[in-house]
Amino acid sequence: MNSNPRQIKLLDLVRAHGAASVEQLADQLGVTLQTVRRDVQRLADAGLLARFHGGVRVPSSTVENIAHQQRKSLSAEGKARIARAVAQRVPNDCSLILNIGTTTEAVAKALLHHKGLRVITNNLNVAEILCGNPDCEVIVAGGVVRARDRGIVGEAAVDFIRQFRVDIAVIGISGIEPDGSLRDFDYREVKVAQAIIAHAREVWLAADSSKFNRPAMVELAQLSQIDRLFTDKAPPEPFPALLEEANVLCEIAQPEAASAASAPSSPYPRRLKP
Repeated sequence: MNSNPRQIKLLDLVRAHGAASVEQLADQLGVTLQTVRRDVQRLADAGLLARFHGGVRVPSSTVENIAHQQRKSLSAEGKARIARAVAQRVPNDCSLILNIGTTTEAVAKALLHHKGLRVITNNLNVAEILCGNPDCEVIVAGGVVRARDRGIVGEAAVDFIRQFRVDIAVIGISGIEPDGSLRDFDYREVKVAQAIIAHAREVWLAADSSKFNRPAMVELAQLSQIDRLFTDKAPPEPFPALLEEANVLCEIAQPEAASAASAPSSPYPRRLKP
């Protein structure tokens, strides 16, 4: 489904509190109960929300992600802002790894005018996008292709990633829990992402605000393993303190009018890992 701005705001409100009544949502959105019920029904049909008598909550599953096409439309404007912010920080003539996810696919689109990039990816969608940039060399990991989102997973992909050490890894995530853990749904995807983190000089997490307080089954990493977080809204409690404690630089992506379209002329200063 293509969520409109009101429906995206409704999702944000429910995710911020875990659950909400129809009356609360109508009051906060400034619309009628009928409008909220119609939006809730549409979002529930798409698997983005779960209904109960008189209200709605976030889906309780920690073992299965929502479909790729649904994730592409969810928070699409926020992901585009995040992608532009990431691209502004990526220098020309550097090496990158982009992993599986709709946010990293948005980042790939934002890198189409960069020069001299060497990009390794286990995401066939990212590879297809960046093949449109003649100044970018794309290296695709081997492994098992997941039909539902064209992600490449499995031990072969892990072994492939271990050959490299890149300047920057840009990773997406399914959820960030209040204990500071980064989580995903497929343990095979997580194994590849862990190899990516281990083989990058700097790790950037690109995650829209819907990922905060979202549960998922498999732990991928801790916030302390991330150098920079790019998101579209100020993180809710308790994440500001967690980010400060983990020494993670948090950048809130601004609307396009406030962003520059070109890549920086000099590399972003890094805190190199041992």
